[in-house]
Amino acid sequence: MTYGTKFGAVAVRAIAALSFAVMFLAFATAPRADDSPRAKALSKKVMCMCGGCNDTAGTCNHTGGAFSGPCDTAKAMQKEVAQRVDRGDSDDLILQSFVQEYGPTVLPDPPKKGFTWLVWIAPVVAPLIALFLIWEVVRRWRRRVALAPAGGPAISPELLDRARREAGRGSDE
Repeated sequence: MTYGTKFGAVAVRAIAALSFAVMFLAFATAPRADDSPRAKALSKKVMCMCGGCNDTAGTCNHTGGAFSGPCDTAKAMQKEVAQRVDRGDSDDLILQSFVQEYGPTVLPDPPKKGFTWLVWIAPVVAPLIALFLIWEVVRRWRRRVALAPAGGPAISPELLDRARREAGRGSDE
């Protein structure tokens, strides 16, 4: 083997090793889209639609048995969110696409518009109305409780004397 051939083989190996190292570092250090804070936050704004949990796609974690971790449905939803984030879609567009695909139940929090605004204000308004009604009932009961003197026809003094005599006679016997 000559010096030039030996140098060529070493150069080819060095270039191959260097390109492998560059590719490894590029894939190892490049943040994945589903690791981005925006993708993680968005995946927590859609429910996992596997039917086996009540978690969001970002927090789905089935424990126990031979399987532990996010289910395939949650992984697919996270991947879709990451792809849409990579494309540059807005948060509202991404969430709306999931609503169109799965319906409004895909959102853990109902939107604060239309009929669902009742869901947001009912926990505050209902107890206030209940307290007002209780206060009003108690206030009216207090007015009725005032004692009035016993009324009725006047009793003549002769009837009172007769009643006293008869009462006294019955206890002496």
